[in-house]
Amino acid sequence: MILSWNVTKRCNLFCEHCYRESDMKFYKDELSLDEGKRLIDGIVKTGRFKILILSGGEPLMRDDIYDLIEYASSKGLMPVLGTNGTMIDRDTALKLKESGIKCLGISLDSCNSKEHDLFRSSKGAFEKTINGIKNAVELGIKVQINTTITKENLSQFDEILKLSEELGASALHPFFLVEAGRGSEISDKKLGDREYLDALEHIIKKNETTDLELKPTCAPQYLSIAKELGINMRYTRGCIAGLSYCCILPNGKVNVCPYMPVEAGDLKLNTFDDIWKNSQVFNSLRDRENYSGGCSKCRDFDICGGCRARAYHKYGNYLAQDPLSYSCYKEKIENE
Repeated sequence: MILSWNVTKRCNLFCEHCYRESDMKFYKDELSLDEGKRLIDGIVKTGRFKILILSGGEPLMRDDIYDLIEYASSKGLMPVLGTNGTMIDRDTALKLKESGIKCLGISLDSCNSKEHDLFRSSKGAFEKTINGIKNAVELGIKVQINTTITKENLSQFDEILKLSEELGASALHPFFLVEAGRGSEISDKKLGDREYLDALEHIIKKNETTDLELKPTCAPQYLSIAKELGINMRYTRGCIAGLSYCCILPNGKVNVCPYMPVEAGDLKLNTFDDIWKNSQVFNSLRDRENYSGGCSKCRDFDICGGCRARAYHKYGNYLAQDPLSYSCYKEKIENE
């Protein structure tokens, strides 16, 4: 069970694809430290969640991020930081370790510094990110590298994997572009249907040639493909939004996932444990009878689930068929 909390919308970068449309502005409605602690108490009260991802924006923009990490850790949660890595010098890495951080998810989108810097809209970002990864690894902090896959860097995947291995990362999670936030402005960089399927198959096969964990994200069809290829994955379902995952926005709104602006509750009105248990939105996602289109009839629904965010952005209905539904897509390709 995983929960991600965007602790701030502030960020020192201005990335092309940012689903949260983060920038350097100061937003007054972010949850305070005390409100954050009450959120953590509510998470613990559910008795379900184990991992708390603190992301943003850039979470290191919050001066009290170490207090939040320490509090989450003291309550038995496993705190993970989702970061661009550019602010992790040696001292910051040490403070993160001492506060109880268990893992860092650091974004790296190219092996080419100019291309990474362009995607992140910040000259020098690549070098700072690489140094951030090294500083964390040297202190024994696990690092998961997150790569947003687009048409521009798809051909670099094997190189990024090799670099991740050389840097001492524990995992590489390729994220497939979702047209949310500023991501909607670069839809031309999204993979086509055939590219998407081929990329998933290639990544899944690579699991058998590396010690790093490779897990496609925002691509629930990967488990259907892994099943057909006879490759075992430790995960049991692709899209877990509303089932064993949700997202908290900086202002305390509870959303199904970071890429879909569907509100399931408000922490300023209700506690998290109440929202998780009683939200009509969450409960609608937990009943297969509520789904429509091909996903509701798919033989692989229980292991895939379809991407709820893509269904929402395509049809305005998060319970509709994922436009990249594997079985429907496979039939389309075979009949071309």
